[in-house]
Amino acid sequence: MVVIGVGARRGAPAGELLALVDAALASAGLTRHDVLRLATLDTKTTEPALLATADALGVPLVGHPAALLAAVAVPHPSSAALTAVGTPSVAEAAALADGGGALLVPKLASARATVAIARHRPSGATPMPHEPDLRHHGDAEVRAGGTELVDLAVNVRTGTPPAWLRDHLADTLTGLAAYPDGTAARAAVAARHGRPAPEVLLTSGAAEAFVLLARTLQPRHAAVVHPQFTEPEAALRDAGHPVHRVLLTPGDGFRLAPGAVPEEADLVVVGNPTNPTSVVHPATTLAALARPGRTLVIDEAFIDTLPGERESLASARQLPGDVVVLRSLTKTWGLAGLRIGYVLGPAPLIAALATAQPLWPVSSPALAAAIACSTPAALAEAEAAAALNAAHRDHLLRGLAATPGVRVHGTPAASFVLVELPDAARVRTRLRTAGFAVRRGDTFPGLGPDWLRIAVRDPATTDRFLTALAEAR
Repeated sequence: MVVIGVGARRGAPAGELLALVDAALASAGLTRHDVLRLATLDTKTTEPALLATADALGVPLVGHPAALLAAVAVPHPSSAALTAVGTPSVAEAAALADGGGALLVPKLASARATVAIARHRPSGATPMPHEPDLRHHGDAEVRAGGTELVDLAVNVRTGTPPAWLRDHLADTLTGLAAYPDGTAARAAVAARHGRPAPEVLLTSGAAEAFVLLARTLQPRHAAVVHPQFTEPEAALRDAGHPVHRVLLTPGDGFRLAPGAVPEEADLVVVGNPTNPTSVVHPATTLAALARPGRTLVIDEAFIDTLPGERESLASARQLPGDVVVLRSLTKTWGLAGLRIGYVLGPAPLIAALATAQPLWPVSSPALAAAIACSTPAALAEAEAAAALNAAHRDHLLRGLAATPGVRVHGTPAASFVLVELPDAARVRTRLRTAGFAVRRGDTFPGLGPDWLRIAVRDPATTDRFLTALAEAR
């Protein structure tokens, strides 16, 4: 399979572009059936010629930001293109960035369009330097190097699990000889969200749900809203599903605008609040994405870091189509090693996802945690933690605002903050030397080497970090 990078001037005829695509394919001995997707500049994804060409080929159209394409080494750079759109070759760079393999057909041009073809890199192959590593996660920042670091890379609340939860989990160890039974835990989670038990699926961490969805659904046009947690796209690609990236921009505060998601998308994945941007989307905006024939997946892994869990759709049961909400107990309760999360959605879809799970997918201690963390006392504790997190985040934001060269886009709402600063890779290395681990941002689609994600911590830890950050710059 191949990826075709395309560039077109505004108003270019669709017939001209499609003819150029056919000529490029023929030159490589390929047919339209060999095309996996079209790739272009993110600002070009609404051009009628590109949309018509993608429709004629029956493939999705993917857009990439100019900064990402500009970082791709291309054989035929153009200074005119660099001046006009910020990248020296839209077609070649887009083909290489999205395909990840070798360039099969260098840039071909007509009067108003350009195309290039790259071989698609198979799932599991080593990512090209310019393609985000979808399998990189914050824990790698802490483990690398073997030194003791202050963890600002992983978004798990410090001081967790709380003592009462640790004791409760320890008490379950006496029952490990019995096979786990999730009936009570499922009922507890269902009651917590005001849903019937058949609309709840307990999973080995929320991340398992992405794999189950990718293996169970058969989307024709899957769209993932980026920048966001990368496992949904990775799971879809592993299952052989092409993915259209809906790239939100810092200039818009990483807000999801109406119409950003292609109307033809029958599977849409979006985080709320979104990792790594920390932006929370209004529930009304997300609800407007629901429609018959579409599965809308909302990753609410961090929603309990917001006071009142505002903008959650966990209890919404009357929206059109299939609306699926994913939740995690990892962040607030410090249970990343236990692996417990759950899926909320229509009973028929939940049943289908359950058939894709292995037998006894959730351990007895994890089931006990699901029950314990759904009690009124636990929910009150989580609410207090969310309020404290908001105060600590405001302290961090004030410090970042006073640090020259550091920019925060949008309105952070979760337990982490995304920042843009020049030469962030060098700064991250210097911070490690100073004893702080932060999350690199260039592994998230839509971001580049000038981004870092910083976990919210107590003011004393934050103040030490801010001092190290000022010195590292």
